[in-house]
Amino acid sequence: MPNKIKTVAVYALILAAGLGSGYALSLAPGLFKSNYTEGNYAAYFPNAQSKVVLYGTAWCGYCAKTRDYFRKNHIDFVDLDIEKSPAALKAHKELGGGGVPVVLIGNRKITGYDADAFQAAIRKAAG
Repeated sequence: MPNKIKTVAVYALILAAGLGSGYALSLAPGLFKSNYTEGNYAAYFPNAQSKVVLYGTAWCGYCAKTRDYFRKNHIDFVDLDIEKSPAALKAHKELGGGGVPVVLIGNRKITGYDADAFQAAIRKAAG
C-alpha cells in the first residue's frame, strides 16, 4: 500500500509540474511584448488640440478604468465610443481594432489599460 501512495504522489507531482510549466509558457510571450506601438497617429486625433484619445465602449470595464485614470490625473482626453460613432469604429479598425480600450497619446498606441504606459507616453509627449 505505501508503494501505491508513493507512485500516485509521484504521478501527481509530475502532472502538476507539467501543468504549471505549460501555464507559465503560455504567459511568456506577454513578457517580451511592448506595452505600446509607436507610429504616426495624427490622422486619428479629432483635432490639433487633442493630445490623448480613447477609443472604447460604454460597457467596457477597462475603458471605464482608463477614463477614471485620466480624470483623476487631470488629463484632458477625447472619448470616442466605437459603438455610437461609425467614424470612431472605422478608425478603431484601421488602428488594428481587436479590443478596447485603444488609447493614443502622441505617437504611441496603447491597447488595454496600462497606467504605466499612459504615464510614460504622457511624459514623452510633453517633451
